[in-house]
Amino acid sequence: MSLYLTQEFSAWGLTLLLILAACAYAIGLMLLTPLLYGVDRLSLNNEVAGFKFAVIGVFYAVLLAFVVVAVWENFRDTEGTVRNEAKAAVDLHRVASVLPGPVSADIRRDVITYVKDVRGDEWAKMAVGESSDVVTKDLDRLTKTVFAFNPGTTQEMVLYQTVLRLLAQLTDNRNERLDSADGSVPTVLWFVLIAGGLITLGYPAFFGSTNLAAQVLMTASLAILVAIALLLSIVFDLPSPAT
Repeated sequence: MSLYLTQEFSAWGLTLLLILAACAYAIGLMLLTPLLYGVDRLSLNNEVAGFKFAVIGVFYAVLLAFVVVAVWENFRDTEGTVRNEAKAAVDLHRVASVLPGPVSADIRRDVITYVKDVRGDEWAKMAVGESSDVVTKDLDRLTKTVFAFNPGTTQEMVLYQTVLRLLAQLTDNRNERLDSADGSVPTVLWFVLIAGGLITLGYPAFFGSTNLAAQVLMTASLAILVAIALLLSIVFDLPSPAT
């Protein structure tokens, strides 16, 4: 579901969608229950309902905080992985420049092609949880070019070992980056978040109040807070290329 939302809507569009959906559900249910049961009847349970609502609110707040912190840490880790991949590519290009023969130009050419295709092709595909076959072929070509080099001196051997280490770093960081494209929050946890949000937003409907305007404002405020918290979970779990 979160993957579909990030594909179909921009960040502002997704924000507006979540807020409108949460407010419509919470306020609509709050306006419906007095018509069915009457304000006087609902107000008799305000004290008990308030205590239970406090428990539900704390439970859902802890759950949301756990998910937001988890996806934020994964987001920061992925940022670090992307930076390490970029640094490995830059270092590989520089080290390859001092290798002898045509292999120097071949490795630098393959590195530049790899970086361009990551930015131009794979970055967009990661937003839908996919990798790029073009980049995979670029990496295979770069690997073959590196393995084809045969060092002849001690200095060339040292440089070649550095090239192999940087190539391994480049490959490992790309794999970690692709692993993060599918998100880190499992489906069952999304179900718990959504179900808990529906229960939390539906609970104000069981309060009876003669001040309808104040109750609508309080319910809308709660709905907006829940929607924004869910938005953070979705955006950090499956960031768009522009995030």
